[in-house]
Amino acid sequence: MFKFLKEVVGGSGTGLKDLPYNIGEAYPSAWGSWVHHRGTNKDDGSPVSIFSLTGSTAQDGHLAAGRNGVKRLRTVRHPNILSFLHSTEVETYDGSSPKVTIYIVTEPVMPLTDKIRELGLEGTQRDEYYAWGLHQVAKAVSFLNNDCKLVHGNVCMASVVVTQTLDWKLHAFDVLSEFDGNNETSSTSMLQYAWLVGAQYKPMELVKSDWAAIKKSPPWSIDSWGMGCLIYEIFSGTRLGKTEELRNTGSIPKSLLPDYQRLLSSMPSRRLNTSKLIENSEYFQNKLVDTIHFMEILSLKDSVEKDTFFRKLPNLAEQLPRPIVLKKLLPLLASALEFGSAAAPALTALLKMGSWLSAEEFRVKVLPTIVKLYASNDRSIRVALLQHIDQYGESLSAQIVDEQVYPHVATGFSDTSAFLRELTLKSMLTLAPKLSQRTISGSLLKYLSKLQVDEEPAIRTNTTILLGNIATYLNDGTRKRVLINAFTARALRDTFPPARAAGIMALCATSSYYDITEVATRILPNVVVLTIDPDSDVRAKAFQAVDQFLQIAKNYYQKTNVAEGAAAAGMGSSSVPENAGLLGWAMSSLTLKGKPSDHHAPVASATTSTRTQTTSSASSAVETPSTVPVRVSSSTDFAEQPAPPSPTSTDGWGELENGIDEEHEDDKDGWGDLEPLEESKPAPALANIQAAQRRPVTQPVAQTKLASNSRSKSTPKLNEDDELWGSIAAPAPKTSKPLNLKPNATDDDDPWAAIAAPAPTTKVKPLAAGRGRGAKPAALKLGAQRINRTSSSGM
Repeated sequence: MFKFLKEVVGGSGTGLKDLPYNIGEAYPSAWGSWVHHRGTNKDDGSPVSIFSLTGSTAQDGHLAAGRNGVKRLRTVRHPNILSFLHSTEVETYDGSSPKVTIYIVTEPVMPLTDKIRELGLEGTQRDEYYAWGLHQVAKAVSFLNNDCKLVHGNVCMASVVVTQTLDWKLHAFDVLSEFDGNNETSSTSMLQYAWLVGAQYKPMELVKSDWAAIKKSPPWSIDSWGMGCLIYEIFSGTRLGKTEELRNTGSIPKSLLPDYQRLLSSMPSRRLNTSKLIENSEYFQNKLVDTIHFMEILSLKDSVEKDTFFRKLPNLAEQLPRPIVLKKLLPLLASALEFGSAAAPALTALLKMGSWLSAEEFRVKVLPTIVKLYASNDRSIRVALLQHIDQYGESLSAQIVDEQVYPHVATGFSDTSAFLRELTLKSMLTLAPKLSQRTISGSLLKYLSKLQVDEEPAIRTNTTILLGNIATYLNDGTRKRVLINAFTARALRDTFPPARAAGIMALCATSSYYDITEVATRILPNVVVLTIDPDSDVRAKAFQAVDQFLQIAKNYYQKTNVAEGAAAAGMGSSSVPENAGLLGWAMSSLTLKGKPSDHHAPVASATTSTRTQTTSSASSAVETPSTVPVRVSSSTDFAEQPAPPSPTSTDGWGELENGIDEEHEDDKDGWGDLEPLEESKPAPALANIQAAQRRPVTQPVAQTKLASNSRSKSTPKLNEDDELWGSIAAPAPKTSKPLNLKPNATDDDDPWAAIAAPAPTTKVKPLAAGRGRGAKPAALKLGAQRINRTSSSGM
């Protein structure tokens, strides 16, 4: 429907009111009297093309033909015909003379001559692109002639435009009319606006206005001649000046020359139908035409054909003209993947083509399709996405990952396919930095906790590696709760040697996140035992880790000495931090200085552990560096301190917290009874260290027997605090006799006996089989193993 507007701002039409489009710069060329402008939509800024035609009066013949073109363009729809959007007709005044302007708004296009100049293709790639373009125009002409029984009447280079996807489209329908071949007596003139067509583009019968011959000819005869003119202009690179120039065939490809000559036959009835040109011409059989044609009818192909095609497409795309690949093939491929008609191998081709785009174009043209594909239930699509995540992961925004991508990816953690579980795990290295803390703590860590006990050793190993890599993205509370438990209680006791090695490497990589208490009481004891691991690689990494963490302890020792000296000079004493729990307070209450000869081995072994809190020096006696007496708090002091609350875990590692104050309900070994990856409650590391410290330093055999018999007959079981701390509560020395500490725990309660140095006078029996569930062979287990050691008393 035409819209007549009477008011304008300015005489050029660029200030039109009510026209929902902005008129921009004009192209240098257009068909006939039309002017081709760039334009944009006022609502969303999307690009359009605007064609304008101006006449002096409303009865101007050019305007009549223009109105015919508007009507035809609006009603005729085909993929290779220019898409109509809007039209209007405006009357303006140039002084006292009225002028009428017709506006047609279409999809954004560019004149063919300008686009060819812009692309600058040469050689084979040029010929392939020309073949594709001519193929599209031939389909449009065939549709008009054979299906609609219409005659375009002016097929030439000026009547062809190019879209943003480099498709060629036919327009300039001013001359278009019905073919009246069946009604020779009709008074209605065919091609009544044929006078607009240049004589060089007209076949002989049209030049002579021999309408009888025209009506007897096939419907395609006039437009087939026009196709010949178009072919000549395309390959010669110049506009046709006169009909005789069509005889110059030097620039026409040899494969197209026979068809070119048949299109320009002097006999209308013998001219080649454009439909036959499409079907039979050898020229149109090339890689570009075949590839695009396959993509356009992809839904008609079976799965085998699709799979074969998409596996070849990445290599094939490198041989095709790059602009056509990016602007034509890439959108087709993205659409096919999005709507499910493309197979999973198509994703490889999509990402390869996308790699040729700029970062901004990639985000606009490729990423939306990839994000939508994560919602697909096709497992092969998910595998392809995860395998190539390194190619597009950096382009994903944090919001998209957290809200749209991760919820779908997380389903792969519990997939029945081990391959998909591992791919999902590895993808987190790219996605985890973009996840929110809520997602990491509330979801991701739960999945990783389960994967650390997965049946596949490789998955367990990679889970440990991933935790080490993403530790920097965890908050402090989560790191405290998760890392040591995951690396020591699980990874270091895995039956798979690479998993144990991964645990050691993860501890070393995250060493900056642990305080000295954790290093001395939880990390070093678990790493040292791996220095005798059966696997040489694990042993080597264990020694490196021991060296690294011992250096940390030494550095802390040096800093503590400096801090304590400054505190003694300035304050004399300081208070214990309010949030110091039993672990911090107990460890800070042991301050041991002086000559090594003043103390026996078990007490001296606690030296490094005692220097964990610099703020708790108030509980130690400050003396000169040469001679400092030992001050150890009594068991009563410790019993009065409440047990530290167990942190609430929501990520799956909470049950692995270091249970400092948990009671041993039986006399079983702390770690030895636990099968790898099946332990429900690992032995607390600090209690193990203290149990090792409670071992006697030096005791005569007779005294050991007497003490043990007396204890077994008359001594009741001590409460937990007495048992924990009584063994190291040393009275003030009153005699020069060797320090004789009465042990408060039996060997059955001592899971760290394996690393406690035996007294020189103690007779040691050969190593016994580890205690556990029933009789088991004496196979080497990971972690701190229970080794039964008996004294000469026969205990």
